[in-house]
Amino acid sequence: MHEFLVFTISGLTTAGIYAISASGLTLTYVTTGVFNIAHGATGMLAAFTYWQLAVGWGLPAPLALPLCVLVAAPLFGLLLERLVMRRLAGAPESTRLVVTVAVLVVLVSLVQWLWDPSTFRRSQELFAGKGFHLGTISVPYNDVLVLGVAAAVAVLLWLLLHHSRAGIAMRARVDDPSLATLNGARPSTSARLAWMTGTALAALAGILIAPKLTMSAIPLTLLIVNAYAAAVIGRLRSLPMTFVGALVVGLAADYAVGYLPKVHYGQQYLRGALPVVPVLVLLVALLVLRASRLRGRPALAVREITPTPTWGGGLGFCAAVVFGAVIAATTMSKADLFASTSMWGLAIVGVSMVPLVGYAGRISLCQLSFAGIGAAVVAHAGNGGNPAALLLAAAVAAVVGAVVSLPALRLSGIYLALLTGAFAVTLDNWIFQLPSFTVAGHRFDLFQGGTLSADRFRVGGFHTDSAKTFFITGAVLFALAALAVVAVRRSELGQRLIAVKESPAASATLGMNVRLTTLAVFTLSAGLAGLGGGVYASAVRSTTADSFSFFTGLTLLLLVVVAGVSSIGSGLAAGLLLGTAAISSAAGDSATRVTATLAGLAALALAANPNGLIPSVLRPAYEPVRRVPAVLVGSVGIVTGLWVLRLAHVVDGDVLMLGILVVAVAAPLLARSLVDRASGTVAVPADTVASEAAATAATATAAATTTTTATATAAAAAPVAAATGVGGGVVASGPDEGLSGPLEWLGFDAPVSQTDLDVLDARLALAGVDESRLGEVRVGAA
Repeated sequence: MHEFLVFTISGLTTAGIYAISASGLTLTYVTTGVFNIAHGATGMLAAFTYWQLAVGWGLPAPLALPLCVLVAAPLFGLLLERLVMRRLAGAPESTRLVVTVAVLVVLVSLVQWLWDPSTFRRSQELFAGKGFHLGTISVPYNDVLVLGVAAAVAVLLWLLLHHSRAGIAMRARVDDPSLATLNGARPSTSARLAWMTGTALAALAGILIAPKLTMSAIPLTLLIVNAYAAAVIGRLRSLPMTFVGALVVGLAADYAVGYLPKVHYGQQYLRGALPVVPVLVLLVALLVLRASRLRGRPALAVREITPTPTWGGGLGFCAAVVFGAVIAATTMSKADLFASTSMWGLAIVGVSMVPLVGYAGRISLCQLSFAGIGAAVVAHAGNGGNPAALLLAAAVAAVVGAVVSLPALRLSGIYLALLTGAFAVTLDNWIFQLPSFTVAGHRFDLFQGGTLSADRFRVGGFHTDSAKTFFITGAVLFALAALAVVAVRRSELGQRLIAVKESPAASATLGMNVRLTTLAVFTLSAGLAGLGGGVYASAVRSTTADSFSFFTGLTLLLLVVVAGVSSIGSGLAAGLLLGTAAISSAAGDSATRVTATLAGLAALALAANPNGLIPSVLRPAYEPVRRVPAVLVGSVGIVTGLWVLRLAHVVDGDVLMLGILVVAVAAPLLARSLVDRASGTVAVPADTVASEAAATAATATAAATTTTTATATAAAAAPVAAATGVGGGVVASGPDEGLSGPLEWLGFDAPVSQTDLDVLDARLALAGVDESRLGEVRVGAA
């Protein structure tokens, strides 16, 4: 009984912290409609700030705590609302989720930049070592403080929402925003107050929970994320039920710490479950959650466009990928080539997100976890380089994906993202850490022991042991995966996915089986991710579970979305940035943080343009090249000639890179000029075309330096980037392919003006157009 009471008091303290955090999360969601996945990272940032003030600079705790919670946190919330969250009004829910993921990644990277992760830090409890005795039980004053603060938060939130003008305005905004505005409520003021209050509560929770473990950015963020289970139990709306959920999560976590080690049977497998008990509670809460109703899609300020790729465009893109791989394989050093072979596995994982996230609009945070499963399968079943292990890896990952999708069929939006995130964290912290076990007479170690070794593939006399051969083989496998995604988009399944993304309710009304469609795309995407994981394991030959961590998966997701998640080229872009030595050669040991920071910052702009870089910049810039065969053939000929001269040692790598960059910039400018001249249309201003071409060149050589690795990477990336714009997702030219549907799908987001009609008349060569007015035309307004 004594032991039970000890763990109960400890669990109530943990529950109080979770209640504080979850109440802030719920408040911001019900007021603004944005589920802040970065809520835990906000608390983590506050915990580090408090440590710096109280420990690093020696400020008294009674001064440091109010500075963090009552000054810094509300100001940060105000800044967050003004610069990021306000821009999400009218954006799709998937975009809102990805942007908050970007905030999480940026905050974690920021903390790792400011506080060296290799330095040991520990935050001290308030009233450390002081307490009183309740019978035979010692109760720390810190626990009493936490419980008192949690109770005070509950009372103050109730008073705010029910007995204050600001709180009533916040509730009215949720119930009926239009009516609230007509009655004088100011939605922007309510949103600011909600974000300031929510970040203050997150900061308080982060500071109170930090003493439970060492100061480390990712573990501390995930520890605060455990409070999400409490918010889900409250269905993200009810604050009383949120506090009940916090009690469930807190008591379950501490009871597990006290009693799970006493279970003797299977102890070696249960021991690792302790850190994920709150995540398991979240999984259970999501499983018993009532199925989401099918709803129509509300009017959006920004629409996502998913054009149908042509077979010619897809084949052209894949040919450019293999061509670029051949250039890189024959110009890079062996060491640099070996360091870059992993890009193809990551690129396949990236392209696996296109059907699920891009076409179906389902946010999955566990694609890299499926890749980890595929890597483990290849490591165990691919002895001797058996290529059949790749197919087995894809099949096993597909089966796991189907199993994970079964409860996901009832969920959508934020609940689906939380489910997949919980699955990824469970694999990271428990499943991948399990000791060896036996299945059907075969011994599995998963990732226990630190590393798994995988052989490279062999087919008869053909083997891929050399870095050059494997690099080209990886490019071919990626091209096949990309063509498979193109086939999906052009098939009936692809049409169903787009329909489900646009309106699940309308799709179900028309007789479509929405759940079966969701199951199919989950299975397909998981299988592709497993294939990518197998390729990655064979590329690096020795891999660890850390390569497939939840946080790395978030960075990969952001890179794919920033590039354009509806385009097959987005996977390649993510692979280039995460899987090559270009960034590491420039950033050194900070390469991971640099990549994560850049991805997060770029993703913050998605609210204004959810379509990504490839559809918005690369494709418009290079579309004219496809329409002028002479420019296309000439560009390929110049690049090929430079490559041959490089192989003959007539020119060096810098000349090759410079020549390819010149072609990458000049080709779209020349093609655009020829197209406009041939059609007799008004030329697009040169600065517009130049900016598109410059952005393209910058994208292709983002990591370019004077190193050999960067030179070869740029040489490979430039033609691929061009092909991405020319054919990676070109809208089909047929009247019924890609151009059907509402006008807003094609980018018409404003009424057509007389000026727009004048431009149309001019481009159709109609008479009676006042040429002097064409300078006023908003190019690309439609």
